[in-house]
Amino acid sequence: MGQRKNVLLLFSKVPEVGRVKTRLSTLKDGVFEPEQACKLYRCMLLDVVQTCCAGLSYLENHPSEGVEDVYELVISTTPAANVPAMRELMEQAGPWPRPLAVVCDEGASFDEHYNDAFAQAFAGGADAVFSMGCDMPALTSYDIVRGFTALHTLDASPMGGIVVAPDQEMGVSAVGWTRTTSFDHSGVYYNRSGLTVLPAYIRKAQEASLPALYLPPIPDVDTMADLMHNITLVDALCYTADFDGDGAAPTHTRAWLEEMGMEEVLVPPNDLFDPRDQIDRPAS
Repeated sequence: MGQRKNVLLLFSKVPEVGRVKTRLSTLKDGVFEPEQACKLYRCMLLDVVQTCCAGLSYLENHPSEGVEDVYELVISTTPAANVPAMRELMEQAGPWPRPLAVVCDEGASFDEHYNDAFAQAFAGGADAVFSMGCDMPALTSYDIVRGFTALHTLDASPMGGIVVAPDQEMGVSAVGWTRTTSFDHSGVYYNRSGLTVLPAYIRKAQEASLPALYLPPIPDVDTMADLMHNITLVDALCYTADFDGDGAAPTHTRAWLEEMGMEEVLVPPNDLFDPRDQIDRPAS
């Protein structure tokens, strides 16, 4: 039985006031103080790591036939001076059910940073890399399982292939590919032709005639509208966690929302719906 090494790569900044989630803060067009926005980012990061651990545990307890899969969880941050701070943050927030590696990604653009982190993972022996950001409190362990299951399907192809999970606004929340895949992130982020991230990845795969597998969308949190949507998801996930088997839930983000008094989202009634005069019965 051969061994297949899988790396779950998390891209994360160190939570620093004024440097993370500024679109949620008064530094830009948000409503929170920069300190509050920073704390939210830290909570989302811890929830994502917790959920990733649950997903990898499930995969390890449900092994593939004919191959021994091993999984590594890696947090990639930048600059190099922030690596000790990220390690300290993870140690203080632990203990975790598995080891957490922290590396530094380098480059002059998003594309180069992501390419560098992927290159490090493959140089370290990875056969499949699945990557994502850490601002997704609605991430579930099933997203992790689906991602690696798709990559293992592509692993049987000599050309390999990519997997993508979109976010809610034409971007991508998670992306990965196999060792044999001739692919990278170049030209994807801030695409000069105007393509957003999801179509940019797909166009690159089409041009290379590479297989691609689509995963369910995973919403992230960049704007206040994103946050409002995610509040409803966090509320649902914290309730359903007791019934879905692994118990992983965005508890850190939920605690922050409670602290802010934002446990629920209420909207005013409106009449912007299709006519129902031939559907509904008059009240008797």
